[in-house]
Amino acid sequence: QVQLVESGGGLVQAGDSLRLSCAASGRTFSNDAMGWFRQAPGKEREFVAAIGRGGGTTRYADSVKGRYTVSRDDAKNTVYLQMSSLKPEDTAVYYCAAGRLYPIPVAGHYYYWGQGTQVIVSS
Repeated sequence: QVQLVESGGGLVQAGDSLRLSCAASGRTFSNDAMGWFRQAPGKEREFVAAIGRGGGTTRYADSVKGRYTVSRDDAKNTVYLQMSSLKPEDTAVYYCAAGRLYPIPVAGHYYYWGQGTQVIVSS
């Protein structure tokens, strides 16, 4: 059974850093693009960051560029999202997802999704 399990969320203050992890199981994801999306209360799910097969290509939403870094460790079948200089508007449930090859910033490109981890940034 294929699973993506996010962890690392929590309550932090503005300006703090946090690292999210997404552990994949059920098969290897080394040939997949891995993406991060988030959904704030009352808002649609939005793209945050993604990393392509092999880690050579990354993409970021403008709102997180320069503050977030996506990386992957294929030996551990895990993808990470390092978040720094967090802002209250970063508050959301963060989801990781697996898609085909390329880090496309569109939710429909991804075919496996995790259950999400909550990030709350207080001002």
